[in-house]
Amino acid sequence: MAMACGGDSEAKRRAALLREITEEGGFAFAASAEKAAAGDLRAAEAAREMAWEQLHSGPWSEVGRAWRDAYALACLHVARLRRAAGDRTASLRALDMGLIMGGNLLRADLEAALACIIAESSHGDGADAAVEEAKRWREGLDRNRDIADALKILPTKSLSCKEIARRSCISLEEFICDYFLRDTPVIISGCIDHWPAMTKWKDIQYLKKIAGDRTVPVEVGKSYVCSEWKQELITFSQFLERMWSTVCPSNVTYLAQHPLFEQIKELHEDIMVPDYCYAGGGELQSLNAWFGPHGTVTPLHYDPHHNILAQVLGRKYIRLYPGSVSEDLYPHTETMLSNTSQVDLDNIDGKEFPRVQNLDFMDCILEEGDLLYIPPKWWHYVRSLSISFSVSFWWRAAAITSNAS
Repeated sequence: MAMACGGDSEAKRRAALLREITEEGGFAFAASAEKAAAGDLRAAEAAREMAWEQLHSGPWSEVGRAWRDAYALACLHVARLRRAAGDRTASLRALDMGLIMGGNLLRADLEAALACIIAESSHGDGADAAVEEAKRWREGLDRNRDIADALKILPTKSLSCKEIARRSCISLEEFICDYFLRDTPVIISGCIDHWPAMTKWKDIQYLKKIAGDRTVPVEVGKSYVCSEWKQELITFSQFLERMWSTVCPSNVTYLAQHPLFEQIKELHEDIMVPDYCYAGGGELQSLNAWFGPHGTVTPLHYDPHHNILAQVLGRKYIRLYPGSVSEDLYPHTETMLSNTSQVDLDNIDGKEFPRVQNLDFMDCILEEGDLLYIPPKWWHYVRSLSISFSVSFWWRAAAITSNAS
């Protein structure tokens, strides 16, 4: 069975890529890729393994573009041959790995191949299992609605300091004048109620139908600063199953800061870029998913971009500190973690970090349908109170803006 949705217009690009890889010393890869193109599955797997080794030969930033494209090419060959052998699951996984780890040269080919497979029918769960799963899903979304229950799992002093201002569907002009130019956080409600995601994502069967067989990268552990933290590649359905495994923090699984909507276009169609993200005349830098069970934690850190965080499912607690108190939040000295605080807000060591205890902060519980604006360099800590699905929109202003007086 051929995987040819869109013909062979990519032949010249593939040939040019193989020449480039050969010039970089990848003779074995090129030979295996040619055999794979002729139908040799073993050669296709060998080519993918060779490219994979190149992707992990050093820091990701130093991986050459050609080898990322080569990995995508090998994934295309593996997917085509696996599908021809009737292995739909392995074919989908190969294509998703190509999207996640590969370069941009053959991205359209990967997406076209995925569209062909997704168009084929797949079997869902039995009716009884689906009903039980839907019940657990609703219960997971409704956790910790009582403030007293939420306070039991939140850092000390939560919801006792200054609350973040809350506005209802303000105009873009108001947002720019009152918050964007003043580098001031704000919660905006009533602006995303029309998103299809607000209703569709409440249905776990919809999510499984759209994305269940797709491979996604997840984080496992309390947070990325913990020693037991790790990353895994699992199917979306396997990830959904882990929503119920939250007793031990070291096993909490989080789909965090992943460009899921580039990978799974059907989910992208369920959301829209808020108008506020055009403040400052800039362009969107990244669009990421943050999806997980109750108890997921993003440690205290800051980001360099303007950020609108849209809360689509569930509820989150968020605490914010202005950039002016950065030194009192004890940033890590290592370059890779210099935007992350050494302070664990869930268990503050007052002797090691004495200055943090009396700092003022702003905080809130972000509800379904809320947008939170987080200005650049504002420190933020995030804890999910229930099953939670958020979308972050990062953008950079076209020109440097000065604080309003």
